[in-house]
Amino acid sequence: MSGILVLAEARGGELRGVSGELVGAAVEIKSGAGGPLTVAIVDHRPQAFVDSLALAGVDQILTVRTPTDHFDPHAQEGAVEALIGQLGPSVVLAAMSVDSLGFAPAVASRAGLGFASDVTHLRWEDGLCVRRPEYGGKVDVELEFPGKVSSLLLIREGVFDPPPSGGPPAQREIAVDIDPGILPSEHLRFVSPPADDIDIASAPFLLSVGRGIEDAADLERFEALADSIGAQLAVSRPLVDSGWAPASRQVGQSGKSVSPKVYLAMGISGAVQHLAGIRNAGTVIAINRDSEAPIFRVADFGVVADMFDVADELAGYLGG
Repeated sequence: MSGILVLAEARGGELRGVSGELVGAAVEIKSGAGGPLTVAIVDHRPQAFVDSLALAGVDQILTVRTPTDHFDPHAQEGAVEALIGQLGPSVVLAAMSVDSLGFAPAVASRAGLGFASDVTHLRWEDGLCVRRPEYGGKVDVELEFPGKVSSLLLIREGVFDPPPSGGPPAQREIAVDIDPGILPSEHLRFVSPPADDIDIASAPFLLSVGRGIEDAADLERFEALADSIGAQLAVSRPLVDSGWAPASRQVGQSGKSVSPKVYLAMGISGAVQHLAGIRNAGTVIAINRDSEAPIFRVADFGVVADMFDVADELAGYLGG
């Protein structure tokens, strides 16, 4: 077996950004894995996404049409199993998403593939080696897959950069026999997340606060500040553990990896788990009273000051 199969992901008629990130991850190990880099899109209207998937490093794009216009894990499972059987890839990459979790573990188990979820790093050194967080993000573990000729990996969103657009790769449609009459589940409806549950992973500007917050009531103050400067409010793990903020706002290895253009960290010391979540951030600005805080080692700009004093100055300036 050789080559890499990337499973692009669409939802609600739109290609998800993680699809490009998966290609970026594949490019990092392409030379070691050998063979072509193939991107497959399994959807009711897969042809609509071909142009967006023509990225640098992609050798061919395969389209697979499903019988339903909504996601069905059993249809995806059947299509992916057929693709693996036809292509024989040494590595299969999918997103660490609610969709992929609905079919990928079953595919790996049935085919006897190596499997790892929530992968944050991968490399090829005499074989595939990946890294993922364990024990609630407190440590990283490295995994290898001895004896496995093929492995399926679920890649964490927001970790890898998508490559730029490339020349038009080879393209063909793959016919997979998926009879909608035998699918053992029935789609009822989509339920959207609560309106206040923002996606910090896609926010271009984040104001993130951490252990420097000593009272839950202070969060409202920084949320107002974030609104006034056009940012989304994010938090580090201690505030989630204290029950002061929802997990959807958490940045870090046990939260979300983010890639904003600007990341303003206030009162965050910069534990290694948190820094892992901002490795793809653009400009990092850190404000902390401790001049030795690890966050300053990765910050583009740093201010040694009390976060509340800086917040007051910003609020006064904006108000004036």
